[in-house]
Amino acid sequence: MPEAGSGSIARPGRRIAALAIDWACAVIVSIAFFSYDSFATLIVFAVVQLLFLPTLGGSPGHRLAGLRLQLLGGGWVGLWRPIIRTLLLLVVIPAVIWDPDQRGLHDKAAGTVLVRA
Repeated sequence: MPEAGSGSIARPGRRIAALAIDWACAVIVSIAFFSYDSFATLIVFAVVQLLFLPTLGGSPGHRLAGLRLQLLGGGWVGLWRPIIRTLLLLVVIPAVIWDPDQRGLHDKAAGTVLVRA
């Protein structure tokens, strides 16, 4: 993968920005429809991930931050990889532990990589 530019592995700043956008949207929906229930926020966040990762190649936050999710070798992530990735993302710990290539454990387990679009 290239060191910089399109196709390079997403760096922490963009990843955190994308996560913040997705979480803020989940909180807004939770406030609007569930009187800000923290469990509802978590469910809304997970549903958004599960709907958008296989269809658009990234969540709304990913797309706004200029990122996309793909298989490590390139290509469509399929349907089951977003499920594994999202479940591990909800646990939090795998998402904050990165390898030297700056891929989170949730991405490594799913065989995916978040790259700059």
